[in-house]
Amino acid sequence: MLSPTRTIAPPTDTKATAATRARLIEEFTSDGDLMSLGLAIARVVELTSSEDEATQHLTYYVLADVALTQKILRLANSVFYRGVGSTPVTTISRAIFLLGFDTVRTTALALLLVDSLSNGKHAEAIRKELIESLCASLIGRELGKYSPMQGGEEASIAALFSNMGRMLMASREHALYQRIATLATGMPNQAQAAIQVIGCTYEFLTETVLREWNFPPSLVQALESLPSGAVRPPRNRQEWMRQVVAFSTDGAGLVLRSGDSVSHSQCQTLLARYGTALHLDLARLTDVFAVVGRDIAQVLTTLELTLDGAAAPSAADASTLPSILKQSVIDTQSVQRGASFDSGKPRNASELLLAGVLGATQMVGAGNSKPIDLIMLVLETLYSSMGFRFATICVRDKRSNMYRAIASMGELHVSRQPRFTFPTASSNNIFHLALENNADLMISNADSPKIRDLRPAWHQNLMPNVGSMMILPLVQANNPLGLFYADRNVAAPEGVTSDEAALIKTLVGQMMAVIGLC
Repeated sequence: MLSPTRTIAPPTDTKATAATRARLIEEFTSDGDLMSLGLAIARVVELTSSEDEATQHLTYYVLADVALTQKILRLANSVFYRGVGSTPVTTISRAIFLLGFDTVRTTALALLLVDSLSNGKHAEAIRKELIESLCASLIGRELGKYSPMQGGEEASIAALFSNMGRMLMASREHALYQRIATLATGMPNQAQAAIQVIGCTYEFLTETVLREWNFPPSLVQALESLPSGAVRPPRNRQEWMRQVVAFSTDGAGLVLRSGDSVSHSQCQTLLARYGTALHLDLARLTDVFAVVGRDIAQVLTTLELTLDGAAAPSAADASTLPSILKQSVIDTQSVQRGASFDSGKPRNASELLLAGVLGATQMVGAGNSKPIDLIMLVLETLYSSMGFRFATICVRDKRSNMYRAIASMGELHVSRQPRFTFPTASSNNIFHLALENNADLMISNADSPKIRDLRPAWHQNLMPNVGSMMILPLVQANNPLGLFYADRNVAAPEGVTSDEAALIKTLVGQMMAVIGLC
């Protein structure tokens, strides 16, 4: 049954419930693990696709977590997003381009919740709350597509955290969580039951915790209650977000209980309350629920969640492909998980490089990416395909007559990138020799005395214990634009094959076409 309002009631004054409420708030806002979760969530929430460096930061964040990286790649390689017969997605940069910045960010946020809250003996109840919040987030995303208001993804993120209070109670205070659920069966809504047991609503807990986590005020305000009855058209974006979150929360329970076949009477109940305000009619609402019903299955598969104890459907099972075509879906695991040489270089490097070349071609052909997006794709492809410990791209800064790193990946990349800089003035070192001769250097043993003598002092200090390295000049019409640099801390006697060299050259050429635009 739909609750008529999402009431965030003020605390009650009874002594017992006041003490319980105070204890819960103290527990949830002082717990070290929860505060760490809040800080991690806040960092991801703050990323915005309007910022030039957002894709870099999101890529770095995902790559820092192996489990998250695998799940994002799995989602990008699902038939919903990649399609049958297309090139496997092997880099996070391309996954962000294919899925969209907001989808990857929301998936990362969802996984943070899954990993932090879904463990332990109460996993089933926590999983139920997580799945409902994920479904609400998907509904919020779909509603954003039908609205002239900007910032639909903010409403989607707010919806994802709309039942944070219930998730925390299920995870940390399960006995009280069960008491509220039992008591709520005989009441008009859950809010009244929560007030009797803990002295406040779940929504009050949610807002209190999110404020403590320094959530953006606009997201916290989006969780505020709406008046009862039919909702009036929003007067501003903030009011629209509140309406989307309320609708998403109400609709999520219906979708999860009914799949994409929510009954006509249930739809009419929702439309009577929200239809005018959110420009919804029966046909549009049916479309929203159909998309969400499909997508929630894919998201649950990606995050390895289950619904009602059943195994989440696989990407192929959730699709409408005939069985004969399901057998033809490219197996990306062989591309993503090849055995490696002792140096760390994958034995299927040429496959990974080819996937990067095709991904870059697709990105350029789409015509809607920023130059830095392509640079990040090439950087990540070279870094991961060749098994480097550190990789960076330097460009020439004419104002300072220096080559400066603009993007880096791998070991200590945050601290090393600002220090990876050297003068444009000619010098007898390995970098200038490569640039002046436009020579691609692929050095299998960088620890030999002759190579060490050619490494400038700044590089030896910044990058100790270099066992093998690659330097690729970025030269266009005899004009040096910069270079790609990468290394390992061990030798790489296997070298680079001719096929790999050709693909690397292609990737560098694709990057040089846009590097002057940064």
